[in-house]
Amino acid sequence: MFMRFSATPLVLATFALLAACSSVPNPNVPEGTTLELAVLSTTDLHQNLLSYDYYRLAGVGGSGTLGLAATASLIKAARAENPNTLLVDNGDATQGSLLGDFQALDQPIPCSATLAIYRAMNWLGYDAAGLGNHEFNYGLPFLSQTLNTDLGVAGVAKPAGNCGAPNHPVVNSNVTSISSGNPILPPYVLLHRNYVAKLPNGDSYTLPLKVAVLGFVPPQVLDWDAKNLAGKVAVTGVVESAQKYVAEARAKGADVVVALSHGGLDASPYSPKMENASLHLTTVAGVDALVAGHSHLIFPAAKEPNGPKLDASLAALPAGTVDSDKGLVNGVPTVMAQSWGRRLGIIKLTLVWQGGKWMVQKGSSSVESRGLAYTDGKTFVTPDAGMARLVDAEHQATIAYAKQPLGVNTDFAMSAYFALVGDVSAIQIVNQAQIDYVKNLLATTTDTTLKSYAGIPVISCSAPFKAGRNGAGDFTDVAPTASSASPVALQVRTPGDLYLYGNNNLQAVKIKGSDLKAWLETSAKQFAQIDPTSTAVQDLVPSYSTIFNFDVFYAEGNALTYQVDVTQPVGARIVNLRYQGQPVADSADFIVATNDYRASGGGGFPGIDGSKTIYKSLDANQAVVAAYLRKQTGLTRAANGSGRAWSFVKTTTAGPVVLRSAPGKLAVAQSVGLPQVTAEGSLDASGYARYSIDLSK
Repeated sequence: MFMRFSATPLVLATFALLAACSSVPNPNVPEGTTLELAVLSTTDLHQNLLSYDYYRLAGVGGSGTLGLAATASLIKAARAENPNTLLVDNGDATQGSLLGDFQALDQPIPCSATLAIYRAMNWLGYDAAGLGNHEFNYGLPFLSQTLNTDLGVAGVAKPAGNCGAPNHPVVNSNVTSISSGNPILPPYVLLHRNYVAKLPNGDSYTLPLKVAVLGFVPPQVLDWDAKNLAGKVAVTGVVESAQKYVAEARAKGADVVVALSHGGLDASPYSPKMENASLHLTTVAGVDALVAGHSHLIFPAAKEPNGPKLDASLAALPAGTVDSDKGLVNGVPTVMAQSWGRRLGIIKLTLVWQGGKWMVQKGSSSVESRGLAYTDGKTFVTPDAGMARLVDAEHQATIAYAKQPLGVNTDFAMSAYFALVGDVSAIQIVNQAQIDYVKNLLATTTDTTLKSYAGIPVISCSAPFKAGRNGAGDFTDVAPTASSASPVALQVRTPGDLYLYGNNNLQAVKIKGSDLKAWLETSAKQFAQIDPTSTAVQDLVPSYSTIFNFDVFYAEGNALTYQVDVTQPVGARIVNLRYQGQPVADSADFIVATNDYRASGGGGFPGIDGSKTIYKSLDANQAVVAAYLRKQTGLTRAANGSGRAWSFVKTTTAGPVVLRSAPGKLAVAQSVGLPQVTAEGSLDASGYARYSIDLSK
């Protein structure tokens, strides 16, 4: 039995000495002592450091505020609120903005330099981080250099000497080197931290705590980055990896285990190949807290006044498994802090000393995905000026890079504000570039198998990647404004605005007409099923979380056409599918120009699983678009931005139907000839404007 006592400086020093000198929990800690730990987290930063859009060459504020400099203000506030904190990042930190491409591709940083995102993280004092799938996009040599780590992969050599790198450990638990058989990074780190604990009598003292941090990436990285990873690494399912390394970390004395899962929440039955397996990680014994990501969503539900609603995919998760208000998944505190530095994950854990060890009181935890307007829902934090100064040189260099001329003009604006109701001004040029590439390949190849495909129609698909997924400011918007009286010169930033993912490589797949129908049906999942008899407001696209799966098809001369009937259930929406005016037969052959993500099975499109791929290009889709643009003498709306392959089946509805898009863009819909968009309404909690959609037009 422990005596109650006052924690004098001598007593405090004694506790600290005993704890520090012991490899087992301090036996002198009074039963019932408590410790509050706040795990702060970022995810999917995608090298967004400042609240700046390099594609538009403009800063953003208000509801569009983003970037780690803004999150830094939240981090400082959270640290002030909590004496014991741990700051972690959940991956996809290094790629995804023009700044990332500039430092990796245009002017690759030397070993002596540190990536801007890592310099910012060092300045903020991160404790640990995991990898995301996009950390592999620039190749293993780049990863090895920028982490200053020998990955143990044959043929991948880290530059000699110490390269610039993050100060914090970076872990990964499920990627191993084929040549060595070992993990390419430490599967976990055991952090030794000194935290303030409270005695049962209310006095405080400092005590060491061992926190294990593990990290996981989707197994699909092997498919998505085959060009960088094939034959070099292997990937294990996240649950299997967690079972091994959580137990190992516990055996080494971990008091708390935090899992960094670069995957979303999916309640489907578990598979070792599951992309979004975070929910299943919470079933692994010993996991105390989970940081999820990859989906760019908010979990738990936003707590700020009038905050954005929970995404439909998360709201549909089983209530008995997921508590989206408290942030519990199978009872494990879980957070997802959206993306681009627009939120900070905060998991507050309560630990109680019981029976000679720390016990996490999961029922006493609190979880928050804190937004940049967390105080009142409308007043946004001021980005940290110190970070802006820290990365200003890289910022200015990226702006100069973005402004370099591409060598072609356009007489029309290419935007994605209304891509979900048929505008193809930002999609057609991508499809034209991909068709041009594949047709030239088939016409010039000496490969006899490829030559045999020369008579098959070549079509293409691409998605409006920037069409609202990451907020009301996240839309492609290239070139002429309403005041432009003459064609406008395109710049280096244009291809990245039209085709966001610089890591995708072009591939060609050979499919049947039945495959094409199934492909289109899967794309049409983006739409809600509209009830024509309902008088309630119906959102045409309830979630933008998978907008990158909304593939829009195109054939030269607009030879391919189809319609979408949104009154029908998923799987029965595509009608009037025609090629050159004739119904597409199930047995018809087509070659589709697409990307490696889709061709290898990304997005779960039936039958598109890598088995139908006939050509894997070493050229990135974004580079293909850039090269095609440079070949043009000039772009016109008639030739490059008005070829709509699809439309809605006309439907009269009893109540209003709305589409969420950026505010102030009604004139855009009118200029591209979309009579379905009839009026602009009020803003929702996330800053999207609600546009009225008349499906009868």
